[in-house]
Amino acid sequence: MPNARIYLSIIIALLIGIFFYFDLQQLLTLDNLKSQQETIVTYRNDHPLLATAIYAIVYIAVTGLSLPGATILTLAGGAVFGLLWGTLIVSFASSIGATLAFLAARFLFRDAVNDKFSMPSSIFISKKSIQA
Repeated sequence: MPNARIYLSIIIALLIGIFFYFDLQQLLTLDNLKSQQETIVTYRNDHPLLATAIYAIVYIAVTGLSLPGATILTLAGGAVFGLLWGTLIVSFASSIGATLAFLAARFLFRDAVNDKFSMPSSIFISKKSIQA
């Protein structure tokens, strides 16, 4: 289990490092969205399922890694897929990304948080009732 935590920490750090090292946040700006909107809409019209999958994966990654740009991606979803489909895709992708971020944080930091915020012995709550 400790090895899995180390590997997951390294993978997350590498992905975040790559995002900032290659200055990928410049792609997630309103100006870039405006300048690329026609190209993106054309691609979505030509390949609707692939465009939706790519958009959802990028949104999940940005949300799951807590990277800046989710607001721009949300606007892009509405501009590219329309209000109904954009809202639907963003809702699922943001929920999945937030769940992944929560699970990663819980897996990586559970022991440290338990040690720091352990309950006094006068309060009895079984761990089984908390985890259920």
